Amino acid sequence: MLTEIHEQPAALRRTLDRTRDDVELIAKRNARKIRMIYFTGSGTSYHACIAANYLVSRVTDYPSSTLPASEFSAWTGMAGLHSGAWLIAISQSGESRDVIDAARSAKLSKMHVLAVTNDAQSKLAKLADFSIASQAGKEEAITATKSFTATLLATYEFVTALTKHDELDSELDKLPSQVEETLRHCENKCKAIASKFHNREFLFLLGSGANYASALEGALKLKESCNIYAEGFATREFLHGPMQLVDKRTPVFILQHELSDESVELTDRFKRLGAPTIIVGPDTAAMGSEAIEIPAGVNDVFQPMSYVIPLQLFAYYSSISRGLNPDQPTKLKKVVE
Repeated sequence: MLTEIHEQPAALRRTLDRTRDDVELIAKRNARKIRMIYFTGSGTSYHACIAANYLVSRVTDYPSSTLPASEFSAWTGMAGLHSGAWLIAISQSGESRDVIDAARSAKLSKMHVLAVTNDAQSKLAKLADFSIASQAGKEEAITATKSFTATLLATYEFVTALTKHDELDSELDKLPSQVEETLRHCENKCKAIASKFHNREFLFLLGSGANYASALEGALKLKESCNIYAEGFATREFLHGPMQLVDKRTPVFILQHELSDESVELTDRFKRLGAPTIIVGPDTAAMGSEAIEIPAGVNDVFQPMSYVIPLQLFAYYSSISRGLNPDQPTKLKKVVE
C-alpha cells in the first residue's frame, strides 16, 4: 500500500501522457450529442465518480448525477431513451459485477457508455462504447490508492476536454507535481498523528464541495486498513444529527481549502466538546489545532487529487501503529464479483 501511494505521481504523469489524444478525440466527436451524464462505480470508484461529478457541475452545462453501481438500474430505469444520456462507469479492475451490470442496464436503455478503467482488456472496457485506460500499473494492495487518483485524473481529462477550457488543461498538467509535493510535505506529520491516535476506534472526516468525495474516500481507507469505524460527511450536514456523537473519543478531520470564519467556529465547537480536531489544508497555522498542512495552489475543482494523499498516508500508518497489516484486510478481496 505504501509503495503504491508513492507511485502516484508517476502513474498520473503516465496517464496524462498516454490518454490525452484518445480522450480528446472521444470528447470532440461526442460533446454536442451529450444531453445528460450519469456516473457510476463502487467503493473507491464511486468516490471518484462524486469528485468527477462535481467538476461537471462546476465547469459544464450538462446535467449530471452519480449513483452507486449496485443501485444504478433501480434508480434510472429507462431514463436514457431518446435523451442523449451517457454513463461514465469507473472501475479500477473493469471486472466489478455491479459496475458491469450497471453498464449493461445503461446500454439497454440506449445510453452511451464510457468506461474508465485501469485495464483496457477488461470486461467493462470491452462492453462499453468508448473506454479510457488509466495508467496506474498493476495495483497489488486491496486497499486502492493509485487506481483512485489515476482513474479520477482520466475522468477529469474527459470532462475538461468537453469544456475546451485551456486553463483547466494547464491545471491538470500541474496535478502530478502537486501530488508529489504533497507526499513529501505531509508524510511525517501523518505518521505522527496516526501514532498519537492509534487507540481511537471512531473517526469523522468532513469536507465540502469537491472534498466531500475526499472525506468519503478517507473514511473508506480507514475502514479497510484499520478495522475501525470512520465516516465521511459533507461538512455542514454533520451538524444535522451526527454532531451528537462527538466527544473526546472521536477525532474529527476537517478538510478545508481556505481559512474561513465558519471553519474557525466549527473547530472551536468541536474543541468545546472535547473532540481532537485535525485540520487538513494549506492554511492551518492560524487554527490553533492539530494540523496536516498541504501545499497551496490546487484548483478547487481538483482538490481530491491532493487532499486524499494525507488521508491515504494516515490510514496506512494508522494500520501499522495498531499492529495490523494494511495489505491483508481479512474480509475483503480486490474485485467484488
